[in-house]
Amino acid sequence: RGVIAVGSNTPTTPYVNTIQYINADSTGNATDFGDTTLERGYGASWASRTRGCFAAGQSPGTPQNKNLIDYVTIASTGNAIDFGDITDVLVRYPSGLSDATRGILLGGYDGTNGRNEMRYVTIAQKGDTVDFGDLYHYTYGLTGLASPTRGIIGHGANPSVPTYYTRMDYITVASTGNASDFGDNTTAARGMFGCSNAVRGIFAGGYLTGGIQNVIDYITMATLGNAKDFGDLTSTRGYGASVSTPTRACFCGGGHYPSVYGLETIDYVQIATTGNAIDFGNFVDSMEPLGAMGCSNGHGGL
Repeated sequence: RGVIAVGSNTPTTPYVNTIQYINADSTGNATDFGDTTLERGYGASWASRTRGCFAAGQSPGTPQNKNLIDYVTIASTGNAIDFGDITDVLVRYPSGLSDATRGILLGGYDGTNGRNEMRYVTIAQKGDTVDFGDLYHYTYGLTGLASPTRGIIGHGANPSVPTYYTRMDYITVASTGNASDFGDNTTAARGMFGCSNAVRGIFAGGYLTGGIQNVIDYITMATLGNAKDFGDLTSTRGYGASVSTPTRACFCGGGHYPSVYGLETIDYVQIATTGNAIDFGNFVDSMEPLGAMGCSNGHGGL
């Protein structure tokens, strides 16, 4: 099951707290799951085999950036429950990744600068984040994915410079420490989709300097090296939700603001092959979540 939560819907209803789910190994439209504890978007997510977590992000009010983490039990339906808080800093546009035990929050934007901190939680235990180490760049809009041992981070952008990065970093999820260089993506982008099985990682879409792309790249996570071309999404977009199984990667929603605020599109690829994405279905009730968060109980870190 893939679970997609929250996001920004339209300019007149800027944030939602809706959670939807799909059976990622089939095709079809999403189904209502429940609600998160707060309307928000542009946060991070991760999951174990049983529990999915949604962290950080932005919403109306003061402060705009949020430090909360909430969670759901993926195999059931219902509203999210408070998990804990992110320590030290409030961020939007972070990313997340996980193995079967630990979820990691990556970078983000504090309203002035990009951040390079990584923080982690033990997914089975509610509580606040703990320091993990530092990224190479101070970035927001970055992308995280994982194998059972290694986390890969595609670096987004630094708003202070401003610079968009092609660099990818990696970490060993079960340890702590600073990130190390993995290689480069084929383009410099922020807000990419990120999916994986246990072997291969997929980066897709994203915002470029002055544009938006539909490019899909892939890497072999056990080795180091640059990404290679995989194919194309069905449309140019970024800042959507990603969910995956051992065979399939699904790219859910996103948009290319301001020309198209959000898209209800869900499309997919078979991870072990290469080729263009195929239509999967749509979100329920014509939702078009830009800045949604996604996780699954079959992703590559498990």
